[in-house]
Amino acid sequence: MDPENQTMVTEFYFSDFPRFENGSLLFFMPLLFIYVFIIIGNFMIFCAVRLDTRLHNPMYNFISVFSFLEIWYTTVTIPKMLSNLVSEQKTISFTGCLLQMYFFHSLGVTEALVLTVMAIDRYIAICNPLRYAVIMTPRLCMQLSTASCVFGFLLLLPEIVWISTLPFCGPNQIHQLFCDFGPVLHLACTDTSMILVEDIIHAISILTSVSIITLSYLRIITVILKIPSGESRQKAFSTCAAHITIFLLFFGSVGLMYLRFSIIFPQLLDKAVALMFAVLAPFFNPIIYSLRNKDMKNAIKKIFLPQKLFNVSRS
Repeated sequence: MDPENQTMVTEFYFSDFPRFENGSLLFFMPLLFIYVFIIIGNFMIFCAVRLDTRLHNPMYNFISVFSFLEIWYTTVTIPKMLSNLVSEQKTISFTGCLLQMYFFHSLGVTEALVLTVMAIDRYIAICNPLRYAVIMTPRLCMQLSTASCVFGFLLLLPEIVWISTLPFCGPNQIHQLFCDFGPVLHLACTDTSMILVEDIIHAISILTSVSIITLSYLRIITVILKIPSGESRQKAFSTCAAHITIFLLFFGSVGLMYLRFSIIFPQLLDKAVALMFAVLAPFFNPIIYSLRNKDMKNAIKKIFLPQKLFNVSRS
């Protein structure tokens, strides 16, 4: 096609969202509940760690950072999904789409790095407990958290800049719940063989994090099994259980989403994986870190449910 006769796309249309009169409200209410739960749950965890001095240690510091990231990670996509479910104009501007991809993936990469750091923290705490306090100082924790954020937001920048230079001349229909690299790049009116390179880069970064975390926890489990005391062994396992569960949820959904290369899923399954990746995995984070953690539950009760309230209810 002659470049001079091309009409450049200025916005994208999410074509697979149901219309309001076709029952979109049935999807809107559960999604709204999940989003509110994610925001409130992660906010409570973040505040509990920051305000309760008993939780001022590296493990809970990284949990609070992860919870803070989850708030923004879901805010990048879910409000737009909610809007698309009730609005007639299910569109997003070209710039808005680029920004959504950038922040969604930058926050996702940052979360993956924080999970990696958390695994290393648990490895040092259990496999080298005598030197733990010397190694994992507050300063190092701050440096690791900051480095994860900086690296996470710099890694995706060249890719987003490259996508912004591509010509998009139609069609403009995105067959996904949010703007993502694959669906958007397939709409470009040019050679997109760079998609394979992009897939390889994503795969290397994902597998590197998965390898580090897996090796850390395998070593941790080996050390725990050698602990003679059953009570100490149970306590060590319970400490790592939440981290391993979050790791499996996060990287399991990430793997299904971005480690399939040329494998094409049916559209319904593709959206189900995206929903698990962007919505359901963050939904379970506050549940796992609060309901399964006695210290976190006590801190949340202390801060958000003052003792006076319990005294009044008892009287």
